[in-house]
Amino acid sequence: MSYIQKGTTPFRMANLALFAGGFNTFAILWSTQPLLPEIAKQFNISPTVSSLSVSATTITLAISLLLFGSLSEVFGRKSVMAISLIASSILVILTALSPSFHFLLLFRILQGIALAGLPAVAMAYLGEEIEPKSLGLAMGLYISGNSIGGMGGRIISGVLTDLFNWQMALVGIGVVSLLASLLFWYTLPDSKHFKPRKFEFTKLVGSLFSQFKEPGLIYLFAISFLLMGSFVSLYNYIGFQLLAPPYLLSQTVVGFIFIVYLVGTFSSTWMGMLADQHGRGLIIKISLLILLVGGIITIHSNLWVKILGIAIFTFGFFAGHSIASGWVGKIATHDKAQASALYLFSYYFGSSFGGTTGGIFYSGFGWIGVITMISLFAILAIGCAFALVGTHKRKQKLNVTSTHHI
Repeated sequence: MSYIQKGTTPFRMANLALFAGGFNTFAILWSTQPLLPEIAKQFNISPTVSSLSVSATTITLAISLLLFGSLSEVFGRKSVMAISLIASSILVILTALSPSFHFLLLFRILQGIALAGLPAVAMAYLGEEIEPKSLGLAMGLYISGNSIGGMGGRIISGVLTDLFNWQMALVGIGVVSLLASLLFWYTLPDSKHFKPRKFEFTKLVGSLFSQFKEPGLIYLFAISFLLMGSFVSLYNYIGFQLLAPPYLLSQTVVGFIFIVYLVGTFSSTWMGMLADQHGRGLIIKISLLILLVGGIITIHSNLWVKILGIAIFTFGFFAGHSIASGWVGKIATHDKAQASALYLFSYYFGSSFGGTTGGIFYSGFGWIGVITMISLFAILAIGCAFALVGTHKRKQKLNVTSTHHI
């Protein structure tokens, strides 16, 4: 059976569906992030405690990814993803009805579980169904849906919060996400290369942990942890700074500042294509360096310079994530959905760790503390990228040597 090729109707349909799925995931996952100041005020809690409405979702998502990645090896890709999207859309609407912060956390935890059905499975679907030479482009388009979802969710939240309240903001996101879920269901082509396996718990667990035998994957897992820890820290606490003196911006204006997510839509696709042409190793190093520089620029007190720094940081983040996530399927030798699930487990665990730790740095040292932590994460990620490239080159040399001996 042939793969889905660039320029064909199935290619366009698959990319539209996964763009909608990525939009849904990020809009819901980060739906409370721009609302953290409002949630803190509503329930009389600190910024660090209010950030748990983000961290609780990402950590349960991270853990649940391991389960859903394995289940999709048994039950298939499309059905697991579609049910996940519809369930999470309904849950975000229910979150708006929360009478207390404890109930809000409970619904956000349930969202984390429900959302897990899409991300790892989507990466595996693309790796199985898209022709290899177009995989970088397809993965970039999928990641761009994430960036549009993150941006759109923040803008919807900001506007609806100012017009009504934060509860109506969540209802609005839930309705839009439900429509995106239905679009996904009707447009995604069925899997042709997926081969189901029997549900054998011991073997599934064994194959999951065997992924750690591949050094290249371990470096990718570390990069994903550090990338997302940096990203969530910046976006969790930038709202607190921009709503406070000397900026005193409204929720609507802060929401529209996140239109810089558009650079992530561009960078994930463009840098993905460059990685196909010039090699993933070079482009991921450049992406991580761009992220580091952008984060440092946000220290400047001028609002427009700060927004420029956020845009540069976002460019680097989505480019790096696009390349690293696409690389997982190439390095993994078996059970690619499980390998993707481990990558995303590291990614969202990094979100929970970085988001909460960033709050401690923000409370103790202000914005400079957050950027210091992000800079350390970025430098470590660049080190992992160099190690990853070195491991990849050594593996290629061994393969060439083995072929000559044969």
